Amino acid sequence: MTSTTSALHTSDIDLFSDEVLANPYPHYRRLRDLGPLVELPRYGVVALARYEQARAALEDWQTFSSADGVGLNDILNEAWQGTIIASDPPYHGQLRSVLSERLAPRALRAMKPDITERSAAHVDALVARGSFDAVVDLARAVPISIVLDLLGFPEEGRDRLLEWAEGSFNVCGPENRRMRDALPVMQDLFEWLTTTCTPDRMVPGGFATTIHEAAERGDIPAEAVVPLMAGYAIPAMDTTISALGSAMKLFAENPDQWDAVRADPSLVPGAFNEVLRIESPVQVFARVTHRTYSTDGGSIPPGTRVVVLYGSANRDERRYPDPDRFDVRRDNVDHLAFGLGPHMCPGQGLARLEAHAILEALAARVERWELTGAPQRKLGNTTRSLDSLPVTVRRAPDLSRPVRN
Repeated sequence: MTSTTSALHTSDIDLFSDEVLANPYPHYRRLRDLGPLVELPRYGVVALARYEQARAALEDWQTFSSADGVGLNDILNEAWQGTIIASDPPYHGQLRSVLSERLAPRALRAMKPDITERSAAHVDALVARGSFDAVVDLARAVPISIVLDLLGFPEEGRDRLLEWAEGSFNVCGPENRRMRDALPVMQDLFEWLTTTCTPDRMVPGGFATTIHEAAERGDIPAEAVVPLMAGYAIPAMDTTISALGSAMKLFAENPDQWDAVRADPSLVPGAFNEVLRIESPVQVFARVTHRTYSTDGGSIPPGTRVVVLYGSANRDERRYPDPDRFDVRRDNVDHLAFGLGPHMCPGQGLARLEAHAILEALAARVERWELTGAPQRKLGNTTRSLDSLPVTVRRAPDLSRPVRN
């Protein structure tokens, strides 16, 4: 890291230790209390833990560039140079435009009836069982079935998509065990995309075919096809699963909030925003300053690698009163979980469509959640997610049936 132009507070917190990843929020608060810019000498970066500075970094790509890599290790940052996640406008916009129509509101409205129907049928089957794993049987099952059809990848290799999704986020961390373990996983993913996901083997009409067609027309260079398929297909699925798993846990732990959603299903969009705010699926990405950035409490020069702590910013008490409280009626539309600016998540509309359909189906059928086992968390360098959440549900009374005396 380039030396800072003014003395900043420093911290020895290891953001990527098992202890911190298991419960990062007290550590985030310590960073926020230190100041708006905090040096982490262990990794040679400056942490942006407060909402104001994190938002500024996401919106101002000319100061906080993605082109020098969004990870915390040189191997990834060199390998992903020029990809959609590691590029700036105008090239970033060229890549992003390939699937813009497929993810536009009009296209999503056309998908809604099918997603609503499939979500309701899946929820019906789980509620009939009574007990199930809310991560394995619900949070993973529904998005995977929907997204795989949309992507249009060949059948061969689909069974590894979740493993590849996890690896694509772990490889963004520092050179720790999780990052090193993810490297061969990423090699397998890119080999599969290159050798198996060829135009002749795509399912017609899928997102992958759209990307290949863009290259054939010359809209994007041929070498952008594989990274673009990886950049769109893999992360979107993992983050949606993470958010849905967190939603089930939060509602089980806060039955009053579930009662509120059941009583007024119009709260579902705001409730999902609150899930994203309080348990941001993506906790951290990096940027590199291309010019001096000054804020109250310090400044950093060009060439400084910063870590934008989404999970901390979304719990900043300077922006959200009582930020650790889960409140489905909270004013939370400005949360940063899906990013802002040029790199705002392009698939967030689809993620919301899936999540809203599932929550609405559950609200109509489930009166109460009960945890029947300890939630098992999956520790990751970049994402926060659950691996298992055993639950029992109490079926809601069917008010459409007449009451017998």
